[in-house]
Amino acid sequence: MAKAKRLYQEKAERIAQSKEKVQQLIQKVSDKLHRFAENPTVKESKFYLEVVIRMLKAYYKNEYRGFSTKTLVLMVLGLLYFVIPLDFIPDFIAGLGFVDDLTVLLAITKSIQSDIEDFLDWERTKA
Repeated sequence: MAKAKRLYQEKAERIAQSKEKVQQLIQKVSDKLHRFAENPTVKESKFYLEVVIRMLKAYYKNEYRGFSTKTLVLMVLGLLYFVIPLDFIPDFIAGLGFVDDLTVLLAITKSIQSDIEDFLDWERTKA
């Protein structure tokens, strides 16, 4: 995750400042999820991707603000890394292409696990 942060932190910070750019990023993630829905690695990470997307949508709709700016930037960084096709292991390499994406995503979700749990609790009470 440290390499991903070094490479994409600044870009993630810029994107996080713009609701429109975050919406564009979410659309790219959704498109990629749809294209690669049957890939086993993508299936594994789908739950976390969907939670992060819901968290970002709620944040930018001013419905949920229960996490820090640091968490916001980390979520954007994870999604950004997921959609960038040329990362440490390019996505086109069959069987391995999403391993680094999943590794970065899981590291990020682990580091913000309490924020994710708080958000899921909020969703349950909202419903």
